[in-house]
Amino acid sequence: MEGNQGQRVFMQTFGCQMNEHDTQQMQFVLSNSGYEIIPDIKDAGVVVINTCSVREKPENKIYSLLGRLRLIKKTNPKLVIGVGGCVARQEKENIFKRAPWVDIVFGPDNYILLPKMIARAKKGEKVLDVEWKKQMPKFEELKFTNQTDFARRINSGKAYIAITKGCDNFCSFCIVPFTRGREMSRSLESILIEAKELISSGAKELTLVGQNVNSYFSKETDFYSLLNEVSSLAGVERLRFVSPHPKDWNDKLSALMASKKNICNQLHLPFQSGSTRILKMMRRDHSIENYLKKIATVKKLIPDIELSTDVIVGFPGETQEDFQGTLRVLSEVGFVQVFGFKYSPRKGTRAANMPDDVSLPIKDARLAELIALQKKIVKTQLQKYIGKTIDVLIERVDSTVSPNMSVGKSAGSITVKIAGRTKTEQGEIYPIKIIGIGETSLLGER
Repeated sequence: MEGNQGQRVFMQTFGCQMNEHDTQQMQFVLSNSGYEIIPDIKDAGVVVINTCSVREKPENKIYSLLGRLRLIKKTNPKLVIGVGGCVARQEKENIFKRAPWVDIVFGPDNYILLPKMIARAKKGEKVLDVEWKKQMPKFEELKFTNQTDFARRINSGKAYIAITKGCDNFCSFCIVPFTRGREMSRSLESILIEAKELISSGAKELTLVGQNVNSYFSKETDFYSLLNEVSSLAGVERLRFVSPHPKDWNDKLSALMASKKNICNQLHLPFQSGSTRILKMMRRDHSIENYLKKIATVKKLIPDIELSTDVIVGFPGETQEDFQGTLRVLSEVGFVQVFGFKYSPRKGTRAANMPDDVSLPIKDARLAELIALQKKIVKTQLQKYIGKTIDVLIERVDSTVSPNMSVGKSAGSITVKIAGRTKTEQGEIYPIKIIGIGETSLLGER
């Protein structure tokens, strides 16, 4: 066991679906180089942290984890610690200064070289590789060779496909363009090849990911054409995408979603603030009136659509009136899920130069009020499902609560907890009758 500990890797991921996708790619690259991905940090010879710097809280969690790893490394000096992702790109050599027990710091573009970085670190070298690639890492560069390679990337019947990297929006609060670079789109051909291989390897649900998926454009192919092509592939039972930007959303995309049964009836469309004045300061390039008009069209074309969003409270200059506008949008739209955040300045962004003039107690109070309202809204949204039968993709089976208990997701991305007389299989889709609701989930039975 001890002899091959250096080949065992524990990975911890913070942040968005793009980070989850990148972690899957790292796992593939490492597995093909003879490393074993393990679930328990105490048995690892290598620890890789894939980081997120969009919010202050995940960044703080990363340094807290590094503090714990310092203690582990004292008892296991051969432990190799790598920090990748957006914080690595942003902080660079400062990570070594703040946490000198770290061995590798690498950016989102550099994970393909991870086995070589680990080899260098094992020889005692401090490895820093955070520079952007001039081109998007080629699909062929990852050298997927057979169904086993693709099957490794499928989790509970689901798989991610990155269609873009980077972002050109430069929202005033967002660090992503500085950590992931300018936007680049993959070719339609490489995306379709990857989708077909994942389907033939057992994927039931595909999710197209990018910082701003609906600004995708490669040669003559825009996001509408890409979505149409992927949804037309044989065997795609469910298709999702995250995250689109309101300024690039249009009625044509809404109509395509309505016409394709395998495009999930779920749309995550961040509006961030219910005040057009604040949206302008955020450089979001749309008004709240325009946003609501697009949402109204989506609802008209897809009556059973489930909507989710991101909201920032306490952005510089946000007044109580601005905040009330945000609450009005929540009440009008009826989101099934809201990711609410207190504004925190990110070094290097335009907003970081604005006075952070909303006090922390006010930010706390506004976020609490937003969460309280959303709890009431989601209860109403969930109650409409009671008595209905919906298709659920099983993500995990958990008999610790009750025999044959399983948990899955509806097409609308609502969590469904199922207590059945018959066992369900992870990664399969079943019709489930909804018999009740939880705080943010549905309760079903077979």
